[in-house]
Amino acid sequence: MTKPATPATEQDHKPSNFLRQIIENDLAQGTYARRRWAGSPGDAAHHSLGAPDPAKIRTRFPPEPNGYLHVGHAKSICINFGLARDYGGVCHLRFDDTNPEK
Repeated sequence: MTKPATPATEQDHKPSNFLRQIIENDLAQGTYARRRWAGSPGDAAHHSLGAPDPAKIRTRFPPEPNGYLHVGHAKSICINFGLARDYGGVCHLRFDDTNPEK
């Protein structure tokens, strides 16, 4: 007779990939706990004037310069938006303005 499997405890939980391992390690250590957010994209001086960042993590989805999406973008969308959702963060959808006349 086989022994029934015991339910996994929180201690047995291991992140499913290296990105989640990095994020969970940073969250556990409070690496970015003192980060500030000014409410809009900007440099460090801009953000230093802002309030403490309410998002645990921030990711971004960069556009394709030529405008044609490919399978790599689908993967990036899933990773960036999914990780932000799973960890109580925000994903920024960045628009490319390198050639605004086009």
